[in-house]
Amino acid sequence: MNAPKTALITGANGGIGSTLARRLAAAGTQLVLAGRNDRDLGSLAAELGARALTADFTQPDQVAACVSEALEHLGSIEAAAHCIGSILLKPAHLTTIPDWISTIDTNLNSAFYLLQQLARPMSQSGGSIAFVTSVAAEKGLSNHEAITAAKAGLAGLTRSAAATYAKSQLRINCIAPGLTDTPLAAPITGNENTRKFSEAMHPLGRLGTAEEIANALFFFLSPDNSWITGQSLSVDGGLSALQTK
Repeated sequence: MNAPKTALITGANGGIGSTLARRLAAAGTQLVLAGRNDRDLGSLAAELGARALTADFTQPDQVAACVSEALEHLGSIEAAAHCIGSILLKPAHLTTIPDWISTIDTNLNSAFYLLQQLARPMSQSGGSIAFVTSVAAEKGLSNHEAITAAKAGLAGLTRSAAATYAKSQLRINCIAPGLTDTPLAAPITGNENTRKFSEAMHPLGRLGTAEEIANALFFFLSPDNSWITGQSLSVDGGLSALQTK
């Protein structure tokens, strides 16, 4: 499968973002990697021969500056992946207002700010944007109220934006992972009991890997799949669709 010529990855220093970056770089994509961790981001960029940009994507002015610099470096952006996210497992009555605001900012607002800045330049020549939602946006899971609201909002944003920009050949899709074995999930996966419980929830009996999520993102970003837009792909070990017990 062919890779895009140029790509911007946000949250590139995370488990999924860094795996996607390595996959794209190996296929010859010229990359700009964006994130908040200077040291990790710089090391990855040096490894892949990419440009590293430090930005907080919950801040609209920093998103605008990052996209502008990425465009200047790449000339044009053919593909973009939003790999920024968080995990908050609390019922509503235990979710504080700062918890709520942070979850919406990190998972939904950051994606909107990125879309807002990319829509005009990417509409000039078409391309692909891929977001990462969650199985929680597809299926009601207890103690997921804030993260479900954010990710379901992102799924809706994906569909609406796909409709808006289809005439410009700008494709917008999202993937909805189940629990994935990455550093972000370490508070869950690092505990033997909660890990086993989480594995048992998924019909395939295990957690996902960063490589499996990156493969799905690569699929959406590839110009070979230029007739796919407005879609959400569940990569969740069957959790959203199957009940085996």
